[in-house]
Amino acid sequence: MPNPILSPVYHISPLTWVKKNLFSTWYNILLTFISILFLYWIGSGLIHWSFDQAQWEVVGANLRLFFVGRYPVTLLWRTWLSLGIITTLAGFSWGILYCRTKLFNRAALGLICLLAVGFSLLAIPVSVRSSLSLLGLLILLIISGWKGQKLGQEFPGLKTWLGLTWVSTFFVILLVLQGGLFFQTVKLDDLSGLMLTLLTAVVSITLSFPFGVLLALGRQNDLLVVRWLSIAYIEIIRGLPLIGILFMVQVMLPLVLPMEVRLDRVIRAIAGLTLFSSAYLAENIRGGLQSIPKGQIEAARALGLNTIFVSTLIVLPQALKAVIPTIVGQFISLFKDTSLLAIVGLVDLLGISQSILANPKFIGRYAEVYLFIAVIYWLFCYLMSLASRQLEQKLNTSKT
Repeated sequence: MPNPILSPVYHISPLTWVKKNLFSTWYNILLTFISILFLYWIGSGLIHWSFDQAQWEVVGANLRLFFVGRYPVTLLWRTWLSLGIITTLAGFSWGILYCRTKLFNRAALGLICLLAVGFSLLAIPVSVRSSLSLLGLLILLIISGWKGQKLGQEFPGLKTWLGLTWVSTFFVILLVLQGGLFFQTVKLDDLSGLMLTLLTAVVSITLSFPFGVLLALGRQNDLLVVRWLSIAYIEIIRGLPLIGILFMVQVMLPLVLPMEVRLDRVIRAIAGLTLFSSAYLAENIRGGLQSIPKGQIEAARALGLNTIFVSTLIVLPQALKAVIPTIVGQFISLFKDTSLLAIVGLVDLLGISQSILANPKFIGRYAEVYLFIAVIYWLFCYLMSLASRQLEQKLNTSKT
């Protein structure tokens, strides 16, 4: 079989790219200079405000509240233990996934140096001990990444177990933070700050994904009852605002449950976020299902596969692969929607910020506080987007 003829690959230098895209015509040159002046005006004003006018002590004095909220001070060691577990598993996952490539490349080393500087600047306002702890976590990440690469080379099948390991680790961390067994119990409603935001986001994302897949399959089901129930649910939920659903689950859900059953407000909020997000995920996944040629389904049925095997082995893998960007976009939207929990009485990251601003000592420091939490939201959203792009490249979704 002759080798396929590959199209030539052209490498464009940065100077050539700038000339071609920014200075190719007179109006491109004009727009480029206008954009540079605008960015200079915005950037210089922001830098001047950040270094000369902003009072960042409101952030440094309340870092613990931002991250763990009103979690008992005597039990803060649990948060450090949870961070250690997450860091260790992240390092092992990093090493196992990149066991066949260079682990500490230029990008990885740059990110590690950036994290080291950021951890130092972030924790020094609180205590030197916290700064040293964060740097210790960074060292733990590097060591576990190196060990994970060795294990990945020795046992290539470990990649298939990473997903299950992360799911199991979530329950272990929840046990450590909330307590139980031989740990002192902490109520879910007592969790606050970034800890509560991450908990509600992770659980809601995990639950809404399979629910959305079932709704998407149900909407295309041949049974009229299943199809119309799925359509009714999707259209009703998509026609309601999220804040309305959150209020309904907080007020109405206890009324339909038995008297002896009393769910925590956090669980009710997770239920509302899951119900809302699953309807939008169902429509995203339905778009992927419709992109699968019907000939593949007919061929699978001709081979004797039943409906369940056709959906799980033929249709869903291709459909989910095609809609990875939209699914991750919905996850990012859900993560940002957790900020609405502050309106229904839960003290998430935004809620703890409002509590800090209510302190007479920090009245008027809105810009500093909201800019800080905006950076936190952006960081997590960007990491999800980055993971999405890596997954797309790994699955070759852009190739035909």
